[in-house]
Amino acid sequence: MSVITSDRRTLVVGLGKTGLSCVRYLSAQGRDVAVADSREAPPGLDDLRAGWPDIPVHLGPFDKALFASFNELIVSPGISIAEPAIADAARQGARIRGDIDLFAEAADAPVVAITGSNGKTTVTTLLGEMARAAGRKVEIGGNIGTPALDLLGRGAELYALELSSFQLETTAELNALAATVLNVSDDHLDRYPNKMAYFQAKQRIFRGCQNAIVNLDDALSTPMERDNLRFFCFGFHRVNPNTFSTREDDQGTWLTFGFDSILNAGELKLLGQHNLSNVMAALALGHAAGLPMDAMLSAARKFNGLPHRCEFIRRLKGVDYINDSKGTNVGASVAAIESLVPENEGKLVLIAGGESKGAEFSALAVPVRTCCRAVILIGADAHQIASALGSDVQVHFATTLAEAVKTSGKLALEGDRVLFSPACASFDMFRDYIDRGDQFRDLVRSLGEVS
Repeated sequence: MSVITSDRRTLVVGLGKTGLSCVRYLSAQGRDVAVADSREAPPGLDDLRAGWPDIPVHLGPFDKALFASFNELIVSPGISIAEPAIADAARQGARIRGDIDLFAEAADAPVVAITGSNGKTTVTTLLGEMARAAGRKVEIGGNIGTPALDLLGRGAELYALELSSFQLETTAELNALAATVLNVSDDHLDRYPNKMAYFQAKQRIFRGCQNAIVNLDDALSTPMERDNLRFFCFGFHRVNPNTFSTREDDQGTWLTFGFDSILNAGELKLLGQHNLSNVMAALALGHAAGLPMDAMLSAARKFNGLPHRCEFIRRLKGVDYINDSKGTNVGASVAAIESLVPENEGKLVLIAGGESKGAEFSALAVPVRTCCRAVILIGADAHQIASALGSDVQVHFATTLAEAVKTSGKLALEGDRVLFSPACASFDMFRDYIDRGDQFRDLVRSLGEVS
């Protein structure tokens, strides 16, 4: 990487993996860098001091005067740009950026970018598998795995980035080869003043984009600005040119492209209708990026899905147990409920609850009444969920996840599924959604003998 000297003074706001990657990248360019973090002992601090002992580090409450002394702030996604010290620096002329904005300037291969309230990790990971099956050197990161800046310089032929609204709100122009907003549902309303602000942050993914991938089943997936964009679409029962869709016949459900059937859904290992949508999205993105269809379909057939995302755990006494701990918002859980209700006479026993992040739960009421035999609620906002579900639903409360799992085994009948899809964040009771899902998996595996 060439060294670019600059008189620009840059403050990296927030450490952790992303902040450390920004320090690594900017220092390699010879930039004048300092770091600020509101925590006294942020993750990555020891690595920072070991690797860059001369970089100034400011810990504790943010100082407006300090921030205003820099002409560029690189803000980690976990920190709101509405923070008073950041907003004040912006008013005084500081440029507010994020790691994805830096990445977009330096990207040395085409970028495919994925955002959305739900499904983006599955789609990004599957797209990466499709690219590998096609023999392409692909680097995957962003909001998952490796920070985007650490992907540079590895000889990538294609970048597949999962991006959050927090990352996009500090990205001026991504210039992606292909980009999508998979869907938009209520989420992060503890950070955004309303759903419109959240939606507008997601829409920034299309800035400078060549190919927009649109979910025809979600109007909020469509770019607000359409100039110079080529469109590919996906959606159920939408057979049209340049569209990945579905149709049914006596052999089951088929995925289609244009008017051609390309894959029988029965060949996929993924569970649920929402995962059919994820497969269609990945196919559309890969097609826009020039990946061959045969390689993409082969990768889709082999893809097992990801942990904590409608993950089949076991069957016990005729009941399937499904771990969807990544269902951290209402939209994700609604999709899981509607997709995973058993056929014939079976029902779901839903375990849900946690920290609402300011969301409301009315959208759960109809799918729960339609698909669920009972609901077991845990966590800080259990009673708020119960109130939204109404009196027509059989609701049980549990003080621990272990109690909820035990109760679910008593309520579920043969042919049912126990679905753990919290519709909430995890931090009221668990370290994160991974810890929550791991505990659920262990508890389910400890139940009785496998039938």
